Amino acid sequence: MTIGKLAGLSGVNLETIRYYERIGLMPEPGRTEGGHRLYEPAHRQRLAFIRRARELGFGIDGIRALLGLAEPHRRSCEEVRVIASDHLQDVRTKIADLVRLEAILAGTVERCRDTAAAPSCSVLDLLEAAA
Repeated sequence: MTIGKLAGLSGVNLETIRYYERIGLMPEPGRTEGGHRLYEPAHRQRLAFIRRARELGFGIDGIRALLGLAEPHRRSCEEVRVIASDHLQDVRTKIADLVRLEAILAGTVERCRDTAAAPSCSVLDLLEAAA
């Protein structure tokens, strides 16, 4: 299949596919005599793996390691456990941040029912503190 077809079937942008090829996450596809990329079903499966891992918040290095471990005869529960454990800590940190943000947003929505100017806005204060 062409890169356009692969992009359409996988929901991944063409430039993202090319990027994954450049950094070695996706194997180079075969080429036509005219130099056009030709992708196999295995490319689509690998791209689906990468896309799902990205949706779940894994970084490029983690995905690279997981792809290596997904190869036949390379599976190692211990190595996957280490990667998953690191990612679990990141997820828990994000959840805690989101819970705090939810409380701030809920309070702001409740307090800002009128159109009068407020002397302080906790949402704006939170965003300014991050800058």
